[in-house]
Amino acid sequence: MTKEPHASLRGSTHKTATGLWVKSTRQYELRKQTLAAVGPEQALIRTLFSGVSRGTERLVFNGLVPPSEYQRMRAPLQQGDFPFPVLYGYACSGVVEQGPKQLVGQQVFCLHPHHDHFIAPVSMLALLPPALPARRGTLAANMETALNALWDSGASAGDRIVVIGGGLVGLLVCFLACRMPGAEVVVVDPLDRSALTSSFGARWMTPEQAESLAGSADLVFHTSANPAGLALALELAADEAKIIEMSWYGQQSVPLPLGQSFHARRLHLISAQVGRIPADRAPRWTYQRRMAKAIALLDDDRLDALITHDIAFADAPAQLPELLIDQAVIATVLTY
Repeated sequence: MTKEPHASLRGSTHKTATGLWVKSTRQYELRKQTLAAVGPEQALIRTLFSGVSRGTERLVFNGLVPPSEYQRMRAPLQQGDFPFPVLYGYACSGVVEQGPKQLVGQQVFCLHPHHDHFIAPVSMLALLPPALPARRGTLAANMETALNALWDSGASAGDRIVVIGGGLVGLLVCFLACRMPGAEVVVVDPLDRSALTSSFGARWMTPEQAESLAGSADLVFHTSANPAGLALALELAADEAKIIEMSWYGQQSVPLPLGQSFHARRLHLISAQVGRIPADRAPRWTYQRRMAKAIALLDDDRLDALITHDIAFADAPAQLPELLIDQAVIATVLTY
């Protein structure tokens, strides 16, 4: 049943709101701004949680977005311009406080930067199911990335799949891959991810242990953002296998051993990026349909373990920088 707006919210708006800006290299600050009136086909959202996309936001925080990518790297409702100052992020779960009657009081996900209140087009809001915790809902954008990569790979039942990199995106790829009948999934990471991977139905190995898998994987997903991980992916792939490169390196040059047996084994190195729906699905899938599916896939309590750190929004400028470099962190959520 659609919730009626609370009387205090009808016709109201928040005069000011606060956002988390990257002020300069490795420096955050909280900035207030005046919100405009809520227009037609817009909604005012009070943020409950926002997720930190650790890999991308670390590059933004360090000023490592290449000038050639300034436009492609813009978040959907970003404010400011690269390199600085910039209001960035794209994983907010909140509640609609003002807007179309049928949405008021509903919990939604939106690709919006870290902000305690914001106005967004209704078309950009994705409803969160009532049974889905809003905190877990912050994983929707990363789940969408994992889903898109699985499409790019052409993964199938029974495949031997290796995921190199046990961060949030890698573990979400693992979670999805384990749902395919007969799939044999291994996550490779220097840190012990055995509890998480076993809960999904996969194995965990260190990079040294993974050497025993050389030449045996039907698919390798690389998510570690470390050139050594990509080199290992080439080594583990079987003849004619696909390596799905999901890492984004910013301005970093990546040395890669494309000599030796790379050509003889006819390996396929494929880039995966969530900005586009794969060509074979584009005629049928919209971005809205893909997001709705990503949210539906979050309906699993085991995924709560991927959120390893919660920090108060007010404490983000002081605490978030260290969490961006801590390799033990999987997912960080800001609480409002």
